[in-house]
Amino acid sequence: MELYLKSLMNPLLAASLAFTALTASAQATQPEPQNVVQLSANAMVEVQQDWLVLNMNTNRDGSDAATVQSQLKQSLESALQQVRPLAQAGKLDVRTGNFNLYPQRDRHGRITGWQGTAELVLEGRDFALMAAAAGKVQTLTMAGVQFSLSREQRARAQDEAQALAITGFKAQAADIAKGFGFNGYSLREISVNAND
Repeated sequence: MELYLKSLMNPLLAASLAFTALTASAQATQPEPQNVVQLSANAMVEVQQDWLVLNMNTNRDGSDAATVQSQLKQSLESALQQVRPLAQAGKLDVRTGNFNLYPQRDRHGRITGWQGTAELVLEGRDFALMAAAAGKVQTLTMAGVQFSLSREQRARAQDEAQALAITGFKAQAADIAKGFGFNGYSLREISVNAND
């Protein structure tokens, strides 16, 4: 007699996937398994956040839409001229963000003026270079700072957490099978989830 284990793995920072170990055709020809045990294994990997996103912006308002738009454009172009020479792929990437222009209205719905926002986004893994670049910008102010994981760091962490969860699951499954007096186990269904 063989013990089947239904796995619900939930490793932190692991790739999301779901599949059934037995194919549909195999399930159709084999009798419904008996002695099914459901268990889960978790793994967590702590990693250093290696990606920084700096949002810088400026706001302008005035009575003429074209003037407000021109002021926003000048501020953004000036900032781009200051930081683009420092750009290095992966270390400091520079891009524009939101550029909005919308009317201000009085209580009767009439347009009384215009307001707009322009945004510049600096992102990368060289924090010192990014701080130096942001410090050069005189036409925009800091609007937000966000730390996260780069794609490469996230992929490595997911692989490591998944491997740890699988190893933990195998040990747990073997112990449970042995505890019930079985020589081994077969996987019936696996579900892998990722959480940050």
